[in-house]
Amino acid sequence: MENQTKQKLNRELRGSQEKLPIKIVQFGGGNFMRGFTDYVIDKLNKEAGFNAGIVNVQPTAGGSVHKLEEQDNLYTLFSRGIKKGEIIDTKQVISAIQKSINPYTNYDEFLALAKEEELEFIFSNTTETGIAYDESENNYAGPHKNFPAKLTVLLHERFKHFNGAEDKGLRIIPCELIEDNALALKEIILKYAQLWNLDSNFVQWIEQNNYFHNTLVDRIVPGYPKDDVETYEDQLDYEDQMMVVSEVFLLFVIQDAANLKERIPFDKIDEQILVVDDIQPYRLRKVRILNGGHTLMLAPAILSGKETVKESIDNQFLGKFLNETIFNEVNPTLGLDENELKDFAEEVFDRFRNPFIKHYQASIALYFVSKFKVRILPSLLKYVEINHKLPLNLTFSLASLIRFYQGNFGEKSLPINDEEAIVTRFKEIWANEDYEKVAELALSETIFWDADLTKVNGLKSAVAKALWEIDHDDIETAYHNFIQFYS
Repeated sequence: MENQTKQKLNRELRGSQEKLPIKIVQFGGGNFMRGFTDYVIDKLNKEAGFNAGIVNVQPTAGGSVHKLEEQDNLYTLFSRGIKKGEIIDTKQVISAIQKSINPYTNYDEFLALAKEEELEFIFSNTTETGIAYDESENNYAGPHKNFPAKLTVLLHERFKHFNGAEDKGLRIIPCELIEDNALALKEIILKYAQLWNLDSNFVQWIEQNNYFHNTLVDRIVPGYPKDDVETYEDQLDYEDQMMVVSEVFLLFVIQDAANLKERIPFDKIDEQILVVDDIQPYRLRKVRILNGGHTLMLAPAILSGKETVKESIDNQFLGKFLNETIFNEVNPTLGLDENELKDFAEEVFDRFRNPFIKHYQASIALYFVSKFKVRILPSLLKYVEINHKLPLNLTFSLASLIRFYQGNFGEKSLPINDEEAIVTRFKEIWANEDYEKVAELALSETIFWDADLTKVNGLKSAVAKALWEIDHDDIETAYHNFIQFYS
């Protein structure tokens, strides 16, 4: 069917005209929220009888909630990827959002949300910079640009309307990618309460009758498929300007408080949603295996001429290198359940193989040293502490990073993208032609690692050996020569 003959997506067209009670207000209706939170709520509605409607609040003045309103707040979600070795390629219309509000043009409509009888949850994803305090928002009257300021007003209006009723407090579940995101948000709300001289009873109500759940979220949601839109349009018999593409994998870890499990039936749907007392082990797992897997494979992959994550993991040498490093050198240092780590790692490898997502190694190389320090170095040091010997794969990965910062490999210019001080220091280090000296200077540089790594027994000579091998053969042969030397 030609695109111009298609009718715009709407509820009458889809036979989806049910009115759900407003239980959720979400700040941020971008790609991630629509491919993650809204998808989860929609699935809970359709499979677990959750019966929850969402109001989507536009976080910035330049947003586009009007486009959702034009489609009766419906949109198509394409989920594409690999799960347990099988390609998954599905599409569905998400109908949980009941209304979208622009608070900059309809502020009274936004404030009226405070009066919703069945409102119980706040979800948000306003990017990592969204949970921040802006002291210039010194007036209670809105509309406010700052997200925590908006939320403070909404909570205060609810407190006033229901006369501080204990059962009208809300559960705040932010999805911004910062550690202790809910506690950080709560702290800022209390700052605004103080800045605006709000009633002390309101502060007490926030502390005692509202619940702040820290979270860890993980799903790649590329969003609108602008580079391949016709492929997706051909699968639809309607026009959809707000379609979203996401990977299949989903992880949602939520810190429990006041029996959250009884309020949302997450266990009734087949998704990896965990309500736990402590989310830190899951954060550790994600950083060391998922993010760490990208980082430890990066330099060997780029030096091998591989441009994408999929191309790298599909390579026989690099795929085996990643697998052995995670299972033999990273997982044993985490102190978590071995089977859970195995399952998570295999899911990660499936994600790396996703044929529908092009994840370029050059983009991962941004601030490479900092990423290695946070994601990989702790595993290397913990392995040494436990086993009293070097993890050879992680050591080779570290040497490959140092070689990467030389800037060129053969005739190829490498995609270095880091702080000027780090790039400059590596240039000074590589002015030396002796690999032992390069290893010593690079490993002892505290602006890289916040530590002197030459104090790790045997690491300097091992890195020097790996650097020599890398410069005298292809990466795969260099790796095997390095491993054989220490075997």
